Amino acid sequence: MHGIRARNLATLALAAAWIGGAPPALAQRASSPPLGEGPWIFSSAEGEVRVSVLARGLEHPWALAFLPDGTMLVTERVGRLRVIRDGRLEPEPVPGMPEVSNAFLAGLMDLALHPRFADNGWVYFTYSKPTDEGVANAIGRGRWNGERLVGVEDVFVAHSFGMNRGGASCIAFDAEGHLFMTVGGAGTPGDMRAQDPRTHVGKVLRLTGEGGVPPDNPFVGRKGYAPEVYSLGHRNQTGLAFHPETGELYASEHGPLGGDEINIIRPGRNYGWPIVTYGRNYDGTKAAELPWRADLEEPWIFWVPSIAPTGMTFYTGEAFPAWRGQLFVGGLIEARFAPSGQVQRIVTSEHGETGREPLLRELRQRIRGVYQGPDDLLYVITDQADGAVLVVEPG
Repeated sequence: MHGIRARNLATLALAAAWIGGAPPALAQRASSPPLGEGPWIFSSAEGEVRVSVLARGLEHPWALAFLPDGTMLVTERVGRLRVIRDGRLEPEPVPGMPEVSNAFLAGLMDLALHPRFADNGWVYFTYSKPTDEGVANAIGRGRWNGERLVGVEDVFVAHSFGMNRGGASCIAFDAEGHLFMTVGGAGTPGDMRAQDPRTHVGKVLRLTGEGGVPPDNPFVGRKGYAPEVYSLGHRNQTGLAFHPETGELYASEHGPLGGDEINIIRPGRNYGWPIVTYGRNYDGTKAAELPWRADLEEPWIFWVPSIAPTGMTFYTGEAFPAWRGQLFVGGLIEARFAPSGQVQRIVTSEHGETGREPLLRELRQRIRGVYQGPDDLLYVITDQADGAVLVVEPG
């Protein structure tokens, strides 16, 4: 009995640590090794890079945001907002954050600053909100006063998942001040909510900064459609990034067993889940009869096997001139074998993808996101119980 109980506890612990990747039963039991002290020198096709630890001791960090004064805000999935100031993690979390559900796949997730943050101080965040109907993805916000968020409030609460489980959610502001939100959680076999235009589940939403509906949303005034819906047919999206030249919105999305995607999000388009996918169910059976159909959007990039893609950024800085314009995507686990997290550098042209290079595999850490800092260096967060913020600079 003790052995059975120990295995059950181990399974529960693995489930609690997982969001968006393979189900616990499919991930290899080997966990990531402890992160060393660093720094490390790694080779890339464009030369050497130096990776060092900026801060550690974060519990499953999910996102970070850079404030104008150089302060970093970091979310921990368990519901805490942390501060890194002058290169040091402050010991106490930011007080006054809302209650976050502890259900499966739930937590405190993404961060975004209002485009006029310098004037209004608004910091936006997504989290799993417990409701009477179950867990719902919500957007909260508060004004940053230099030490904490004040006046914390919900801006928008999406439709509940209707069960005691959550789904990933990302947010990003476009140049016009529209707030985009992803609502995942549509990954269960037979779940068709991603195709149901009445619900927010499995969608990209487009909102105002106050949580309202922009009048030019694609389905405004259309009967049977939630007016917030911008695109549909998504499974579980974990990263958003705007292209620096075209302004188009790109989203990373987890497939099932294979079939991870990056999509260019366009208004009113249907991205196919679960009607079409390049992935399979976790038992190896087909998740869909077709990988693609002419009346549905084909992914801009897909992975088979999967890497469980996460937060991403288009690099625009001067520190790595050979990397300008390229997309950097985090990955939690490759081909469902742990530990195999990485960053992928994706080279593109006006016609699409022209090359990929995995980076930081040697660290064997789950990578939750990649960010460009105000110093033009790359910052990487690791999704570990003892998570860290890493800095990538020229070697």
